[in-house]
Amino acid sequence: MEGQQLLFGQQIFTVQQVTRIIKDRLTSDPRLVGVAVRGEISNFKHHGSGHMYFTLKDAQSRLRCVMFRSDNMRLRFRPEDGMTVIAQGDISVYEAAGDYQLYVRALVPAGQGELALAFEQLKKKLAAQGLFDPARKRPLPLLPRRVGVVTSLHGAALRDILSVIRRRFPEMPVLISPAIVQGEEGPESVVRAIELINRCPDVDVLIVGRGGGSLEELWTFNDERVAWAIARSRIPVISAVGHETDFTIADFVADKRAPTPSAAAEMAVPEARVLRHHIRTLLARLDAGLRRRLEAGRMRLDLLSRRPALSRPWDLIAQRRQQVDDVLLAAARAVQQRIAGYERRLAFLAGKLDALSPLATLARGFAICRRQDTGEVVRSGRQVEPGTPLTIRVQDAEIWGRAEQVVPAAATAGEGSKS
Repeated sequence: MEGQQLLFGQQIFTVQQVTRIIKDRLTSDPRLVGVAVRGEISNFKHHGSGHMYFTLKDAQSRLRCVMFRSDNMRLRFRPEDGMTVIAQGDISVYEAAGDYQLYVRALVPAGQGELALAFEQLKKKLAAQGLFDPARKRPLPLLPRRVGVVTSLHGAALRDILSVIRRRFPEMPVLISPAIVQGEEGPESVVRAIELINRCPDVDVLIVGRGGGSLEELWTFNDERVAWAIARSRIPVISAVGHETDFTIADFVADKRAPTPSAAAEMAVPEARVLRHHIRTLLARLDAGLRRRLEAGRMRLDLLSRRPALSRPWDLIAQRRQQVDDVLLAAARAVQQRIAGYERRLAFLAGKLDALSPLATLARGFAICRRQDTGEVVRSGRQVEPGTPLTIRVQDAEIWGRAEQVVPAAATAGEGSKS
């Protein structure tokens, strides 16, 4: 490495030269190659490029870390801030920033298995999205037209399922959609098998599962893609993965969870012998019920046939006719009585009206005097003056004339007393 000599005999380096010296020292130290570091994750960032950047820290120090996409795509869990992990990789220097950092090749949770952590993380995520909601669970059909099965063609699970179905309901048709049930190809294979069998219109119940195995072997049924395929299935799904003590994400998403594949087959189809016995029992009860109802109807018909209304119906009709005549006669009498009452009241009112009639007054010698020019009735001498044309109405005629003189009543009364 070339450098200039100064007066004091010291060599001058560029920043890049110093950085590379440090990098060479770090990468040549065997203790920092493939080193495993335990710490708590902070400042975690999953970049759009797929690379992961974070810091490992403990109570005294911090260490920058990077995990490239080619390495982190194999992770089965998602790193989060606050999570304690063990990171394995090489210490080197990022020359552009002059920072030393750990280039992580592998990452596992500290104190907890990677698969166990991934299981809990996915379970929490899907629960929040409502895939485990009991309200979306569908009941299984009592008697399916056909049973669908998604599993390996070469596993014991398929043999157990078919054996149980043949024993319980030999005539039940079964449609098998084979799938790879473990390994990296497992999730996509199971998803395709579920989607394929959903295209068959006569499949009414679907068993999805496999036999027992380790957590790693059962991991296909803890995959998010499989969980969503089960949730989207139009056919009710029975999850039958592993043994009774094994639980997978598929168990929580499915409409029913069976402890074993054999138990799933028992849940999917009824036992034909029991079903036939139940049908015969129902038919016997139906027959007995119909007989009892028929006998009760016969007894009621016999009782009704003895009643006069049915044995001699014309007697009842004759009585009803006579009752109608009686009602009509009573109505006619009531109408006549009402008319007679109205006639008596009319005569009474006519007599009163006749007594008040002005014609009756004229018949007793009175007269009505009116002015011809205005037609008003003359009630006072002040309404008339000499020469006023008058009309005088008596009982049988009108007299026309003029007033010769208007004399106050007091004057005429005096003259009459003198005479």
